[in-house]
Amino acid sequence: MNKRHLTSALALGAVSALALAGCASGNQAEGGSGGDDSKGTITLGFLPSWTDGLSTAYLLEDQLGKLGYTVEMQTLTEAGPLYAGLAQGDVDIYPSAWPELTHADYMEKYGDSIEDLGAYYDNAKLTIAVPSYVDIDSIDQLKDNAARFDGKIYGIEPGAGLTKQTQEVAMPGYGLDGLELVTSSTAAMLTELDNAIAAQKDIAVTLWRPFWANDAYDVKDLEDPQGLMGKPEALHFLATSGFKEKYPDAAELIAGIQLDDEQYGSLEDLVVNEYGEGKEPEAVQAWLEQNPGAFSTQR
Repeated sequence: MNKRHLTSALALGAVSALALAGCASGNQAEGGSGGDDSKGTITLGFLPSWTDGLSTAYLLEDQLGKLGYTVEMQTLTEAGPLYAGLAQGDVDIYPSAWPELTHADYMEKYGDSIEDLGAYYDNAKLTIAVPSYVDIDSIDQLKDNAARFDGKIYGIEPGAGLTKQTQEVAMPGYGLDGLELVTSSTAAMLTELDNAIAAQKDIAVTLWRPFWANDAYDVKDLEDPQGLMGKPEALHFLATSGFKEKYPDAAELIAGIQLDDEQYGSLEDLVVNEYGEGKEPEAVQAWLEQNPGAFSTQR
């Protein structure tokens, strides 16, 4: 196990504890604007421990800065307050939302005040995973093997869509009454996974794709024969109502971003692992140099 991945996750978990305590600063990347000539301020809201949103937030910070906007980064710890902030206009963009399934409840509640700017990735999915050395291959096998896992599945934040899908759909559907879903944070789940793998112990965790931990750890997704973890879905850029009219050039740029598995994977790896906390803008610049044709409106 490469320890830098766990270090990054723990650092991000600490950052995410600053819920609703966003850090406002202008984008100072080459071509950006942080001064009085700014075309306006756009606020990006994201959960640092959910690294799909972390990666795309810094990509948008770079690109919107190059369009002439000042970009404010707002970090939160739960999806619910983020959707509420988006609907209320306190946040302008959620740069990696799961509105089709995972966050469908939030969209039902807040969707009338939210605009969809487009999907950038189309094969996201929720999973329950175990280390590759564990000799079970399907979620339905957990029922008869609960004792091997100390009666626990380790999850992430209580308010996450992944938590709801696992707890309210998958576990009852597969009859996993003998197991408890332990929730806390993404960083805490990864710590449990890291410790278990180091000791070669059996452990089951909730994961998702795309997520760097699937490559950093030797894990496998358990088969989902009933499809209770849900079908693959797309990751979207969501905006507060009226964003397209207020910032048409920004909306057009964002709509042009579409990443395949290789492009997304390299972006997340550079932002989270290769460069790490505090060097995200440099990571984005390195990624843009490596992927000059990644999206149609790139500047």
